[in-house]
Amino acid sequence: MADGFRFAVRVKPGARRDAVGGRWDERALVVAVAAPAVEGKANEAVRRVLAKAFGVRRQDVSVVAGERGRDKVVRVDPAPADALTTLERLLDAG
Repeated sequence: MADGFRFAVRVKPGARRDAVGGRWDERALVVAVAAPAVEGKANEAVRRVLAKAFGVRRQDVSVVAGERGRDKVVRVDPAPADALTTLERLLDAG
């Protein structure tokens, strides 16, 4: 994919544990992180858990929109070959 793989996420900061899975409003992947929403800690946690879920390095995941809100657009670049399949599986989980 030329510009990486982009998708919407809904972040739930301050959760009991980190978790990825489920849909928010039928359009976004739910990402729960234990980190608080202060000083970019939740964004870093989102990058970390999504990198693990997609099997890529943390540096390959970036927040491209919504850095200061719960609704974000994330890019995985370079995208793994099975990125779309992985996203669909995560959306259906939870």
